[in-house]
Amino acid sequence: MQRYLQFVDRYFTPLYRINVRGKPQEDLLILQHSNKICVVAVAPSHHMLQCDRKITNVDFQVTAKLNRLNNKISGKRKRGAQWLNETSPLCHVTCNDGSKYTIDSCVKGKLVEINELLIENPNLLSEKPCTEGYIAVILPKKIGRNDSNENPLPGVDLLSKESYLKAIAERESH
Repeated sequence: MQRYLQFVDRYFTPLYRINVRGKPQEDLLILQHSNKICVVAVAPSHHMLQCDRKITNVDFQVTAKLNRLNNKISGKRKRGAQWLNETSPLCHVTCNDGSKYTIDSCVKGKLVEINELLIENPNLLSEKPCTEGYIAVILPKKIGRNDSNENPLPGVDLLSKESYLKAIAERESH
């Protein structure tokens, strides 16, 4: 019997960023669609998914004046979208043991969507991180007219799945 690939595996290229902001085991997954749009999710190796923690809260109020839920966009060019840099926080995650994590965008571009399902069901982050538990959708900034696939997101240190698995194995062996 032939096994079919899941939707995410068929249409998205997984790219990983490990040790975000120099914090060990705070790894993120960027799923890049063939049309270049990116979905930000938590990588399976992220510290909050390793120790059977329950995620109790996902807060999109990233500063006193900035709430990612207030992102209102319109039109084909996504006017009004919040602009993100690689280090822009998307949300703060709190676990049942009191640990807190800040999830960064890792991609420079426009914030298209925030996953509002995480407000009512924060455990989707750990239960289904690549599907219903994604954090945000970002339209990356276009860099020039060169369509080469050498570096899918210029300026960002992202690893392929093979490089990620090798880095995680290396990290666990120490």
